[in-house]
Amino acid sequence: MFGTARHGSVGVRNDSEGLMAKKNPLSHKIRDWLQDRALRVMIGGALLLPYSVRVRAGGWLFARVLAPIAGYSTRIRDNLNLIFPDLPVAEVTRLIDAVANNTGRTVIEIYSGAQFVQRVTQTPLTGPGLAALEAAHKTKRPVILVTGHFGNYDASRAGLIARGFRVGALYNPMGNRFFNSHYVRAISRIGTPLFPRGKRGLGEMVRFLRGGGMLGLLMDQRIHRAPLLPFLGQPARTAFSAADLALRYDALLVPTYAIRRADGLSFDIVIEPPIPHSTPQEMTLALNASLEAQVRHHPDQWFWIHRRWRP
Repeated sequence: MFGTARHGSVGVRNDSEGLMAKKNPLSHKIRDWLQDRALRVMIGGALLLPYSVRVRAGGWLFARVLAPIAGYSTRIRDNLNLIFPDLPVAEVTRLIDAVANNTGRTVIEIYSGAQFVQRVTQTPLTGPGLAALEAAHKTKRPVILVTGHFGNYDASRAGLIARGFRVGALYNPMGNRFFNSHYVRAISRIGTPLFPRGKRGLGEMVRFLRGGGMLGLLMDQRIHRAPLLPFLGQPARTAFSAADLALRYDALLVPTYAIRRADGLSFDIVIEPPIPHSTPQEMTLALNASLEAQVRHHPDQWFWIHRRWRP
C-alpha cells in the first residue's frame, strides 16, 4: 500500500477515539478485537470464492452490512453534503452505496495477493508522466509517487512492481493492532519494501530513495496540526511530506491513480506528469488539485469515509 500518516481506512482509530482509549483502554481493546473478528470473518469468507465473485461479494458486504453498522454510511453522507450541498438526495444515496462498495472491493483485492497482482499486471500503464517515470528508473533518480484513497490505491504499486520498477511504501501502523498484524502481511504480498514510520523505517526509506528507489505515499487524510490547504473547496489539514521529500532528495514528484473500470474488477493505471519543484506549499497545492480533479470526475471512487475536513 502507498503509505500515509494515517495508513489505511478500515480499523483506523481517529484522534478523539485515541483519547477515549486512554480513559477506558480495556473497552477500546475489546471493541478493536470485535471489529477485527468481524472483518476477518468477512475477508476469510470472501477469499473462499472465485476471484471475480469474491470482489463483488466484498463490495456488497461492505456496502450493505459493515458500512451501516460502523457508521461509515453516515460519514459518507455528511462529507458529500459538505462538498456537494446541492446534490440530489437520490444521487447522494447512490454514492453512499457506491463508495462503500468500492472500499469493500479494495480490501478484498488487497487480501487476494497474487491473484490481484496477476490481474493488475495485465493492465497497461498509461498517462503523460510515464516517459518521465521510465527515464527516472533508468537513471536511478528517486521518485515520490503520490496517490489518494481512490479507486484501488495499491493497484498502481502492484502494476509498477510487476514491470520491474523499484517501488516501496511508507506506512503508519493502524490504531487497531489486531487488524494491523494481518493487514501488513497482506500488503507485503503485493510488494516490498515497506517502511514503518519511526526512526528505523525512516532510515531504511532514506537509503532506498538515495539508491534510486520510488516511494509511494497517500496524501489525502487529515494530519493533526498540518497546514490548512483547500481541497474540494474546503480547508483540509494537509501534510507537506511528499513535497519535502522530493525537494530534499531531488526526486520526481509524480501523481498516479488506479481508476476502477465499469466492470468493477479492472483498472486504468494513469501516471500524471511530474509536479515541478517550487515550494512545499505550491507543490502540495498542485497534488491536491490533481486528486481533486480525479474525485470530481469519479466521486464514487474516493474514500469519503475519512474525516477529511474535521475541525
